Amino acid sequence: MEELLAFNEKALIEGKKYTKKRFIYQKIHQLLKERVFIGLIGPRGVGKTVLLKQLLNEIESGFYINLETVVPEKSLYSIAEELEKKGVKYLFIDEIHFYPNFAMDLKKIYDFLSIIVVFTGSAALSLHEASYDLSRRVRIIQVPPFSFREFIFFEKDELIDALSLEQIFDEKFIREQYGKYIKFEPLFTEYLKGRNYPFTLGKTEYLPLFDNILQRILTNDILKAGMVSSEETYEIRNVLKFIGKSPVEDISYSSLSHNLGITKYKAEKYVSVLEKTFILNKVIPKGTNVMKEPKILFTIPYRLLYKDFNECIGALKEDFFVDTLRFLNKEVYYLKTTQGKKTPDYLIDDMVIEIGGKGKGISQFKGIEKKKTSILTYPGQLDNLRRPLFMLGMVEAPYLSTVNV
Repeated sequence: MEELLAFNEKALIEGKKYTKKRFIYQKIHQLLKERVFIGLIGPRGVGKTVLLKQLLNEIESGFYINLETVVPEKSLYSIAEELEKKGVKYLFIDEIHFYPNFAMDLKKIYDFLSIIVVFTGSAALSLHEASYDLSRRVRIIQVPPFSFREFIFFEKDELIDALSLEQIFDEKFIREQYGKYIKFEPLFTEYLKGRNYPFTLGKTEYLPLFDNILQRILTNDILKAGMVSSEETYEIRNVLKFIGKSPVEDISYSSLSHNLGITKYKAEKYVSVLEKTFILNKVIPKGTNVMKEPKILFTIPYRLLYKDFNECIGALKEDFFVDTLRFLNKEVYYLKTTQGKKTPDYLIDDMVIEIGGKGKGISQFKGIEKKKTSILTYPGQLDNLRRPLFMLGMVEAPYLSTVNV
């Protein structure tokens, strides 16, 4: 317990350094008033640890444990029980997925103690596959990277009004409001290059930091989660390299299998693991009589570890679009031509959205009736059909996940 006390004191001191808070902070703070455990899930590097340390400084009777750096001698339940006897009301557990069978301990803590637990996980691996039923006991909150709007807040100290998707595609509304937002478009290129993570603030070189995170995921997170063997991590590296260096439309489970000499089953497995660690996104096609093989994209900015910005800007725009929509909890599908080829066109609700700028105006998609259409452009254009892509980054995320643990 002495070691845990020392780390808790250190966390208190570190938490005082971070005076500016992410948009999600107040939502977490409000949830603490309810009798519910909170799970903060998101990519490595988005600031989940900082959020816990900030809460520790503002909440009376809190205690912080990082399970990546400390291996407790007792069970989580025993620690929580002892802390509760000492008057602790809130237990902040960082990197809970490093603790074996954490779900069982959380269930016991919830059922038999009064202490409230807030925990983080950098990977959805263990959290979404926990065998114990925690859905009634835990509210899962997605902690995404910075939206473009939040990046502007931290970088320029300007808080601008959030938009809804409906407002972006409302021509009359967006023309009236456009002047408030257009001055920020020059920052969007910087954002796409990797400034969407808090740890890049104040830095000029940050892609090596993303490479470090990726290596940590491959050599640590996915192995400890038991999803792959150490031998398979070599194949996963090859999968990432192939996806990063190939055109988006050329990537499929079949092409991964054929070009890398692995089975299609392994290709699917590796992509799934990388999606759960927030490195890749899968998008399935929409339409009748279409093959359901997904389009495979990176989360931003990981594609830039394999190609220069100017070489992959088209793919990077799709990465941003899908990444943003996923954290908005929106269902997004990609579309195929009548010949079955993949396109940079997506279906959201009742609207077809083309990502690009050329406005090819494809009006026929395989298995899809004619829908409302819009084109998201970069650099931005605004007319009856086109909207600047950067404005998608002004939509505020709901944060609460639709996925129960």
